[in-house]
Amino acid sequence: MKANRRDWMAGVAALALCSLPFKGFAAVIAPMFPIKARPLPLTDVRLKPSDYATAVQVNLDYLLSLSPDRLLHNFRLYAGLQPKAPIYGGWESDTISGHILGHYMTSLVLAWQQTGSQECRARADYIVAELAECQAQRSDGYVGGLGRKNKEGKIVNGREIFDEIMQGQIKSGGFDLNGSWAPLYTVHKWFAGLLDIHKAWGNPTALKVVVGLGGYFEKVFSSLSDAQMQEMLACEYGGLNESFAELYGRTGEPRWIAVAERLYDRKVLDPLVAQDDKLANFHANTQIPKVIGLARIHELTGKEAPGRAARFFFDRVTNHHSYVIGGNADREYFFEPDQIARHLTESTCEHCNTYNMLKLTRTLFSWQPDATLFDYYERAHLNHVMSAQNPATGGFTYMTPMMSGTARGYSEPGGEEFWCCVGSGMESHAKHGESIFWEGDDTLFVNLYIPSSARWEEKGVNLSLDTQYPFKSDIRIAIDQARQSAFAMALRIPAWARGREQVTVNGSAVPVTTANGYAMIERRWKKGDVVALNLPLDLRLEPAQGSTDVVAVVRGPLVMAADLGPAEKDWVGVEPAMVGENLLASFVPQVSDRPRFLAKGVIRPGDMTFVPFYSQYDRRSAVYFKRFSEAGWKKEEAAFLAEQARQKDLAERSIDIMHLGEMQPERDHDLTSEISYPVSYRGRNGRDARSGGFFDFSMKVQPGPLTLQATYWGDERPRAFDILLDGQKIATQRLAHEAPGTFFDVDYAIPESLTKGKSKVRIRVVPHDRTTAGPVFGMRILKARK
Repeated sequence: MKANRRDWMAGVAALALCSLPFKGFAAVIAPMFPIKARPLPLTDVRLKPSDYATAVQVNLDYLLSLSPDRLLHNFRLYAGLQPKAPIYGGWESDTISGHILGHYMTSLVLAWQQTGSQECRARADYIVAELAECQAQRSDGYVGGLGRKNKEGKIVNGREIFDEIMQGQIKSGGFDLNGSWAPLYTVHKWFAGLLDIHKAWGNPTALKVVVGLGGYFEKVFSSLSDAQMQEMLACEYGGLNESFAELYGRTGEPRWIAVAERLYDRKVLDPLVAQDDKLANFHANTQIPKVIGLARIHELTGKEAPGRAARFFFDRVTNHHSYVIGGNADREYFFEPDQIARHLTESTCEHCNTYNMLKLTRTLFSWQPDATLFDYYERAHLNHVMSAQNPATGGFTYMTPMMSGTARGYSEPGGEEFWCCVGSGMESHAKHGESIFWEGDDTLFVNLYIPSSARWEEKGVNLSLDTQYPFKSDIRIAIDQARQSAFAMALRIPAWARGREQVTVNGSAVPVTTANGYAMIERRWKKGDVVALNLPLDLRLEPAQGSTDVVAVVRGPLVMAADLGPAEKDWVGVEPAMVGENLLASFVPQVSDRPRFLAKGVIRPGDMTFVPFYSQYDRRSAVYFKRFSEAGWKKEEAAFLAEQARQKDLAERSIDIMHLGEMQPERDHDLTSEISYPVSYRGRNGRDARSGGFFDFSMKVQPGPLTLQATYWGDERPRAFDILLDGQKIATQRLAHEAPGTFFDVDYAIPESLTKGKSKVRIRVVPHDRTTAGPVFGMRILKARK
């Protein structure tokens, strides 16, 4: 039976909403949904001039600068066809080749929907035709561009790994599968791109290619026992479960939902179903797409457990694992809940994570509208996603650092840098209009206040949204056309507004009903009606999870950050701190076209200017600050500055840093290994090697006296191993309870004769017989102290 808006309002009226930014969603959403919502089609929303519109145009230019034929190189090569253009470099020349083509297909669809670019649609159809030609060269439905490294280290057609898997030969070091870098993750991108093209304008060939590809992998998976399936799924598989579920939704064939439900990583997903947060030390972006897949399975089957897991996961990540900008994870990994204050590093907030969290947010909102969901969405979209593209160059970040003074690193659009966040970045900045307006029964939800115009086809309504929010408080929504004029407009009132919002229609106060975070205006609308919303944009301090003495400055939804100077100049200052009782009283507004404040007398070591964090593309920032009273500062200042000096000294002396057990650093340092595994312990990642194995990797060196520094856990059982540099042993390390309860560093002097005339060396760690090497929780090459 169809439920309506009145049922929804009655159902939510008794629900208590928490005043914290994203708190309470898991408690208020029930398994049965009295109302559902869907976004207005992106084709019916157009952006007006703003930073969002600029991002879309810059991204469109970037998309059109790419060559489809270069992205298709391996697909044609491995199908036995002549490539039409040389392959791109970077990740596209590695075994993960092809993942960008999947992102690119989806991005072309979104850019066409957002801007009407016919070139984007033509390119998407061209890619589909090329993939169909490649698939026709085979009889089994496979098509692909991924590679694998053979025993000689040469990259060859990765298709052969699936023959091995079907024979039960499954080998993974944690980030690779049979010599190929996360191949099922890459396969998911092809599924997603093709399905998006089919959905957007009904390209039948796109669905045909997906069905063929789905049949091939159905055969691969059906050859595996449940135990073998779990062994394979220990390697990242993206949201492949979502793709098979979606294929079921398009075709109605039960075979596809059976595959989707079998793509279930028990180690990660069982605790979520049981409402148990075991996320610490899991690679974050590996898990989020799995949960999106569970949500889709729930929608299609009505099974309660997958939906319960999705809601629980959202609550835990947003309320217990997220930074103030809405991003999550440190060095790509979740850590213990409510410990943000301990993880303010240079490697926080991978963009892909937030890209996927926003997809999950949209799904949950479609089940039952709740403003809390879009409080999170707005925070992450504005502060993280918008900071992840440099509008001057079109480049994308991988990480967005929360460590004071760290510059953001953006891809060079012409430099062939195709890491994962370039792929999710080109999607994110193609679609800034997709979540502004939603419809549910006879209600129009306004969830984001982004300058735009839209058509609500069902009601025959055209409307315009004009604002300089979040810089200024006033928001104006005008009815430009109204054919079927009786409906309710639901304006999201952020939790931080705390009931101080003002709403008028045509300049006069009107009756407003509040329901689940929305101001509901129900009336018979006519052309020329204007709704005005004013939201208070006061400064406030938000503590970091894990410490009330570490805070960030927020204005409305906008994270403010201290400006520490241009990115191209090294930052040599100490980490700033806040000292005083009434800190925000010392923030003095400055004349500017956007929020700008001078903090006078409360920042140590000196006064600083605060500006919107996302806009500091080419600047260095400070987002989080330790907070002290005057008495507390005097007590802590010496120790605080000494620790900052130690960290600064370490950073200045560091020539190269190897974060062992982490996917991208291991790729960057060309790690090879045998009988070696990534490990996680007490929030830190590392790598060990078992008897008969080893791991080795490249590190940069320079002339002069150098030191190799390694980090270990101080309470290991007895073990012994050798450390070699370019084949020469420089140390034997024995571990046996040296420093119980803590991590500790060991320095090894590097003979200058081993580095003379070299820019790189190979470090190898080899266990003694019948013992283990490490785990080693990172290594550095340091300039020796003078």
